[in-house]
Amino acid sequence: MSAAGCRLHEDLTRLAVMGLAAALLNLHKFLILASRADRYFRHHRPDALVLIDFPGFNWWIARRAKFHGIPVYYYGAPQLWAWGNWRVSKMRRLTDHVLCKLPFEEQWFRQRGCNAHYIGHPYFDELAHYRLDQCFLEEQRQREGRLVTILPGSRTAEVKNNLRLFLRAAERIRSQIPDVRFAVASYNKKQAEMARQAVSKTETPVEVYVDRTQELMQLATCCLACSGSVSLELLHYAKPTVILYWIPWFTYQVIRRLLIKVKYITLVNLLAVEDRFIEMPSSHRWTAAESREVLFPEYPTWKDKSAESALHVIDWLTNEPQRIRLERRLMALRNQVGQSGASRRGADYIVERVEQLHRRLDRQPRPHFLPPAEQPMQPNQMAG
Repeated sequence: MSAAGCRLHEDLTRLAVMGLAAALLNLHKFLILASRADRYFRHHRPDALVLIDFPGFNWWIARRAKFHGIPVYYYGAPQLWAWGNWRVSKMRRLTDHVLCKLPFEEQWFRQRGCNAHYIGHPYFDELAHYRLDQCFLEEQRQREGRLVTILPGSRTAEVKNNLRLFLRAAERIRSQIPDVRFAVASYNKKQAEMARQAVSKTETPVEVYVDRTQELMQLATCCLACSGSVSLELLHYAKPTVILYWIPWFTYQVIRRLLIKVKYITLVNLLAVEDRFIEMPSSHRWTAAESREVLFPEYPTWKDKSAESALHVIDWLTNEPQRIRLERRLMALRNQVGQSGASRRGADYIVERVEQLHRRLDRQPRPHFLPPAEQPMQPNQMAG
């Protein structure tokens, strides 16, 4: 954002915390930032406020913007349709426009009184512009054996919970297919070191890489992955994948019985089906792994599902026609929903609405992307 010309007041990535305890420990920092935003809205009054994800803090900012009469756009809205859908009342009250990443979101938000518009997923913009390391690809292709890529997640807790199960699945796969290779795509160096320590405790050779996620997806015959936005990357590369997400028993029961409103936890599976929502969460047992309609067999679980995960991979490695059919289904879905340009469409939508508002008010938008010294003087300043 800074490189694009935006004046940054704060780098919010420093406060990307997870969990109630972490949020409470940083509460004073969020309150200070919200107060700063309120003062900025009062004295500078931007033409629009664009929120991106991060709902817990963004609701505070949206509330202050609405108080000052500033139009609010939510770009990449939180997945209220999946869990905690009572929060849609906040979306309806605090935002003017919801820019949706997924096709079915537009109708879902509109049915609940929100002004929603589908623009596509910005993740596909990033994937379209990514350039693979051709030297690394060529080096890996010279090696014998088919590759199974393991994607244990981007958060440290996810790696701790899921990697051990992926490594157990790898042991089962190698016992049936001895020439298969495994590689872990780690998010950062710290997690790579965690992965190497875990691999050292097994008898299965597994290589660990950092900053090679895209390349390892491209090279893989199939994958084992933690649930998350990584499923969109796997769709982009059309790679058959088993999705695993281990959570504690109590958390699983609470989510299944009270919070989850969708049949699947994987975005690719939700995009592929029409009947994606459930009315009675407690009656749904998340049996997506047995369902033929899902593209990515998935296991949201508190149990050890490494054996089930391994069976899917073994089938794909030993039954080429079956794997090719799945790859073609993934390509067909990718051609439907995987177009780039979401960021441009979102920007065009916001600019058009801002200009419409200013035409109605008979005034010109102010350039907030200029450095402070280049900001045009206000009428009261010129009068002085």
